[in-house]
Amino acid sequence: MLSKVLSSAVIGVDAYVIEVEVDIAPGLPLFSTVGLPDNAVKESKDRVKAAVKNSGYEFPAMRITVNLAPADIKKEGTSFDLPVSVGILAAQKLIKTENLNNYLILGELSLDGRVKPIKGALPMAIAAKAALLKGVILPKENAGEAALVEGIDVIPVENLSQLVEFFNNNIEIKPCRIDIDEFFKRDNETHLDLNEVKGQEHVKRAIEIAAAGGHNLLMIGPPGSGKTMLARRIPTILPDMTLDEALETTKIHSVAGLLDAKQVLVTTRPFRSPHHTISDAGLIGGGQIPKPGEVSLAHNGVLFLDEVPEFHKNVLEVLRQPLEDGRVTISRAAISITYPTSIMLVASCNPCPCGFFGDLHKSCQCTPIQIRRYRAKLSGPLIDRIDIHIDVPAVRFREISDERGGEDSSEIKQRVDRARQIQGERFSSIHTKSKKIYSNAQMSSRHIKKFCEIADDSKRLLEIAIDKLGLSARAYTRVLKVARTIADLEGDEKIKSHHIGEAIQYRSLDRKTS
Repeated sequence: MLSKVLSSAVIGVDAYVIEVEVDIAPGLPLFSTVGLPDNAVKESKDRVKAAVKNSGYEFPAMRITVNLAPADIKKEGTSFDLPVSVGILAAQKLIKTENLNNYLILGELSLDGRVKPIKGALPMAIAAKAALLKGVILPKENAGEAALVEGIDVIPVENLSQLVEFFNNNIEIKPCRIDIDEFFKRDNETHLDLNEVKGQEHVKRAIEIAAAGGHNLLMIGPPGSGKTMLARRIPTILPDMTLDEALETTKIHSVAGLLDAKQVLVTTRPFRSPHHTISDAGLIGGGQIPKPGEVSLAHNGVLFLDEVPEFHKNVLEVLRQPLEDGRVTISRAAISITYPTSIMLVASCNPCPCGFFGDLHKSCQCTPIQIRRYRAKLSGPLIDRIDIHIDVPAVRFREISDERGGEDSSEIKQRVDRARQIQGERFSSIHTKSKKIYSNAQMSSRHIKKFCEIADDSKRLLEIAIDKLGLSARAYTRVLKVARTIADLEGDEKIKSHHIGEAIQYRSLDRKTS
């Protein structure tokens, strides 16, 4: 007795179709699973046996062989419980098979036959659509997430018995439907606003420029100057996520198991703030079967590293490639996985170990050697990849006590949106094999040469800055990118000398400390 059921598994953020073959043959009772299953898949035989019995069906006392094809790819997770159970019942002719291969079947089983939620429902639903299947059958808790994919039926089930009755045409289960626009309206509300930050107008200006061009940002200031408060409000001025961005981000969060029944679509820009004790695998992803790290979970959003010199040096160095390429590739002996990492990096640090170097009211107790050693924790190549360095001084009492608030995030966001619109029109004709360009920060040297032409007076200003500050070639391109964004905010087609001058000011770490 042989049956075939379709299921799915995830590699990276993409899913592929798995054919679950179940053979029941005479012989001593034995349940074996082949096709490179991990421990969770192997243990499914005990869950399946109990679930089938407790759902009122007879479990065959025969030799059962389950094959997960293709057999050369490692299978992991508990989502194969339900398809294996259906395969066993179908092999016993307890399920009508005419519609069996029209659906992907996914789900973990409890011992009483209830279907429990799984990870990666969204990419699996996308795989079902790509395979031209009628739909996907999965746990009720994952139905809203899978229903984001249009053009397929998403059948939510609560237990094994209900699924058997569905295939036997004894009951009808209505496909799940959701209103994507409603999720965008509901989730775009936030209680944070930049007008809550007193003073720091020049820092807000730098944040606006960073948001408008997608530039990486480093804030340097004493404790209590508001660096973290400012960073947490950056997503409120970033452009709204498009549907494609939301789906791409949701896929990553789905694979990581961070979605729930109430949040089936990530419609707001992610803001991830890992602790400084995080490992390099935790930051960029890793494991025997690589999982996404914080830098991928922040895709299309903000990765905030508070007190960045406190992070381990090897952890910071692994950020170089994700920041440069917009993706990270994790290679293992058996598999190589690429995760997207299109992020805006925001970091903060003190100006010195004691935190008061350059403070007008508190004296710094650090020696120049201690300050250089502290700042050396941020390597030159990493600093070069951060477009904007901005000093955040302590807030004065007059600014704290001022009842007048600054600009609302919504007002700043309007300017950011206009600048992003200009960039979108500028880069609309550019097609690259690796990725699409959305902002000035993503420009390559070729694009900089084309879109960042400057006049002779601006070239002279840049020459003086490079000679005096010792800017690297990468820092030079960063200045041009930031100047391009400043010009976009002002609606200027050409980069002018005052745009260059302001961009040069945002390279404070290139200045000497003594």
